[in-house]
Amino acid sequence: MAHESITDEELAELIQRTEEATSAFMRGDMHRYLALTPHARGFVLMNPFGGEPTRYDDRSESLLKVAGYFKAGEARLEVAETYASGDLVVLVMVERQHGEVGGRPDQEWPLRVTQVYRREENQWKLVHRHADPLSRPISLEQAAALARG
Repeated sequence: MAHESITDEELAELIQRTEEATSAFMRGDMHRYLALTPHARGFVLMNPFGGEPTRYDDRSESLLKVAGYFKAGEARLEVAETYASGDLVVLVMVERQHGEVGGRPDQEWPLRVTQVYRREENQWKLVHRHADPLSRPISLEQAAALARG
C-alpha cells in the first residue's frame, strides 16, 4: 500500500540525517553512518571511483571493513533538488566534505551525488547512491580521456 508523499518536515529531517551521516562516514564512524542511513536490501552503489554498479543485500560488512580508510572529516550538503512521489524520494546534491582518505592528508572531497530513498515500514531506506568527483567542470578533452580509460 502506498503512503502519502513525504511531508516538508520529514524531508528536512531526512536531509539533516543525510548530512550527519555523511560527516560520520568521512570520520570513519561507519556504525553511526549505518544508524543514520539504513540501506534497503538490493541497495545499488555507483561509487565515485567509477566501475560497474555494485548491488548489496547487506552493506554493513563492506562499510565496516573500510572504516579506517576515512578519518578526521566532516561534510555539509548543498541540496540542488529534491523529488518526492509516494514512497520514493530523490536528493540531488553536492557533498562539500573534507577528510583524510586512504592515508592522504586532509583535503577537500566534493562529490556530486544522487541518492534515492524508498519508504519501507515507516522508515526511509537508501536504495541507490550515485556519486562522482566532477563537482568542477572539466573540458571535453578531459571527459574523453576519462571515457577512454
